[in-house]
Amino acid sequence: MKKSLSGLLLAAICFSLMAISCSQEKKAKYVFYFIGDGMGFSHISLAEGYLATKEGKIGNNPLCFTQFPVMGMATSYSANRYITCSSAAGTALATGSKTDNGMLGVTPDSAELTSIAYKIHNAGFPVGITTSVTIDHATPASFYANSSARSDYYSIAEQLATSGFEFFGGGGFYGAKDKREQDKSLYDIASEAGYEFAYGVDEFAGKKDTAEKIVLLQKGEKKNNDLPYVAERVEGDLTLPQVVESAIEFLNNEKGFFLMVEGGKIDWAAHSNDLAGTIFETLDFDAAIALAYEFYKQHPDETLIVVTADHETGGVTLGRGKGYVYDLNVVKSPAESKVEGGSDVSNYMEGISADSLSIAAKIGWTTTSHTGGAVPVFAVGAGSEAFAGRQDNTDVPKKICKAMGVEF
Repeated sequence: MKKSLSGLLLAAICFSLMAISCSQEKKAKYVFYFIGDGMGFSHISLAEGYLATKEGKIGNNPLCFTQFPVMGMATSYSANRYITCSSAAGTALATGSKTDNGMLGVTPDSAELTSIAYKIHNAGFPVGITTSVTIDHATPASFYANSSARSDYYSIAEQLATSGFEFFGGGGFYGAKDKREQDKSLYDIASEAGYEFAYGVDEFAGKKDTAEKIVLLQKGEKKNNDLPYVAERVEGDLTLPQVVESAIEFLNNEKGFFLMVEGGKIDWAAHSNDLAGTIFETLDFDAAIALAYEFYKQHPDETLIVVTADHETGGVTLGRGKGYVYDLNVVKSPAESKVEGGSDVSNYMEGISADSLSIAAKIGWTTTSHTGGAVPVFAVGAGSEAFAGRQDNTDVPKKICKAMGVEF
């Protein structure tokens, strides 16, 4: 009888401890959602192999995010294609719903969808949307806009002003290049909605303490352009890590925040089969993630970082032809690795190939477009265990909301 009572007492104590532990589990208050546009598993291996090669060894030196404790994979097909485009994939990652290629923030029959950025914002969290390309491009736009045509940049950019999100950063408005005299300037529309524009980090430093909502863009004549490739940067150019650092500084408060960051130039380099560009843009994306990880270390129980991709671009293979070899010694520093074809958003998908370096490195490419494989998912922090294993890209935003305690 005594043994039975002791067993019951022990069970009751264990149950109580479990209940206390569950009640003390903290929800994610600070959430970073990184999307490496076009970044597949092989892109990551290329970047890690390059780092090892620079040390004169065979191996893979890990990136910051590949050391996160949780790893999974996400299927990437769209509603009407095995191979998705960025707007359909961005819609899935932003809204949890599939759509057809070429559509953005809407269902295949053009009904408007609501991104988790709005759900999170309505729950009281400040929101930031950032990218290394133009802010009205497919992936960032999926988080604040609805359009049956991803190419309607002007109307997409107009919707930024009505989002109410506190921070936008990256390249400017590609839609500003639309020559429609009857339309107002996108910059005027956003300014009238209460957005302060800062061109470069120096101007941001002077405005961040007084602005309620801010848009951080390139300086001067570059303000409508994507951020330069790593290999093409000059002093004073805005960088993705700088954008992320500024966003954290602006958004950080006791309520928490949600920050989406797109590494868009990975995709553009891979579209051109540009080996060096693909490596350096992936490393730059990782440098931006490292800043979020430093923030996580200060708030480990309340921060969630999720890193994934919308699709793979280029069908890159670590090996070419016969033999068991590839050699990244031929990839020099960014300054010695200029990107062929430039960075004009209007021609980045036209199949301009920078394949000669890949031939020397024995790195293969199967396409200048996207491929249909699954993409990586890495996570660390509060609620990160949910991102392990196989999932669909539509599952990722749902899991983020759950980790934050926000109704999806």
